[in-house]
Amino acid sequence: MPKLRVLVVDDSVVVRRLVSDALNADPELEVCGTASNGKLALDLMLQVAPDAVTLDVEMPELDGLSTLRELRKKWPRLPVVMLSALTEKGASVTLDCLSAGASGYVTKPTGAGNMAAAKEQVHSELAPMIKALCHRKSAAAAAATATPATGSPRPAPTAPAHTHAKQPAVRTAEILAIGVSTGGPNALAELIPSLPADFAVPVVIVQHMPPVFTRLLAERLASKSKVPVTEAMEGETLQPGHVYIAPGDFHMVLQRHGNDVRVSLNQEPPENSCRPAVDPLFRSVSAIYGKRALGVVLTGMGRDGLRGCEVLREAGAQILAQDEETSVVWGMPGFVARAGLADEVIPLARVATEIVRRVVAKPIRLSGVHK
Repeated sequence: MPKLRVLVVDDSVVVRRLVSDALNADPELEVCGTASNGKLALDLMLQVAPDAVTLDVEMPELDGLSTLRELRKKWPRLPVVMLSALTEKGASVTLDCLSAGASGYVTKPTGAGNMAAAKEQVHSELAPMIKALCHRKSAAAAAATATPATGSPRPAPTAPAHTHAKQPAVRTAEILAIGVSTGGPNALAELIPSLPADFAVPVVIVQHMPPVFTRLLAERLASKSKVPVTEAMEGETLQPGHVYIAPGDFHMVLQRHGNDVRVSLNQEPPENSCRPAVDPLFRSVSAIYGKRALGVVLTGMGRDGLRGCEVLREAGAQILAQDEETSVVWGMPGFVARAGLADEVIPLARVATEIVRRVVAKPIRLSGVHK
């Protein structure tokens, strides 16, 4: 198979070399060109014909956001991964880029002096993302161009086989737990504002993101939503109709205190190479709410959430998974769907409707929660 060709765009010669070396070390990738700003990158596009682009957020002449907007005019499906500094400004601009059509992002290594560790960090985070995004693009292109020899309409894709019988879509869930990763900010920007103002149960979310990013994400969602959205804080009591997002670099789990359920944050070892991770949250939700829980797994790389969904399923909880067609990367929801753990595998546009159908109609106290 030919290698995937990547154009690396960054105003720092050190970062260009670091990213290039990290990607070239992968047998499936090769750097086909580099550019020090967005203007030069746009001039190179036709010449090098990349399969993907890595794009610095802050650059002279033409910054990352402006370059991205120009790229999207001519190459709307090209995978573009933003390289962001772990700063307030970097996080804010990165979220703007995701809203403008960036496929994903990774944060630049922090600290100095350990180039080998920095290279390994870039390779472990960036290379799998590029390969996953390019696979998604290739699959979408193949589906769009494939036509039956008879000229008849293309058959609809078949849903994954389920090994568990579907539970009836009754309004019984007393908590909503969501796990999401690559493509998540845009998915949440569509889902959370669709929840009604009288949504009656707490919502707990793990979005794979570093510190600062999660707080800004919560603030942006809150500005667009009918329900309050905040970054979760240690010890706070869950309230009906409130959305809590796990803070970057902390696992979020729930604990029962009398008739209350409270947030507990910890920095125990990463799970599935993630902190926060979905599995610890889902396990804690299952332990408290049992069959009265609703788990939702949206777009994302890897398999975080799979083991948590197994625990939720064993407790009798309901599970929804986003379908492949509307996922940026069908990793997390794909593993759940293929394992037969999902009651429904549905497009993102239907997720809010299904959630509302499956939750209690009025706020409840924890004393009513049971397995």
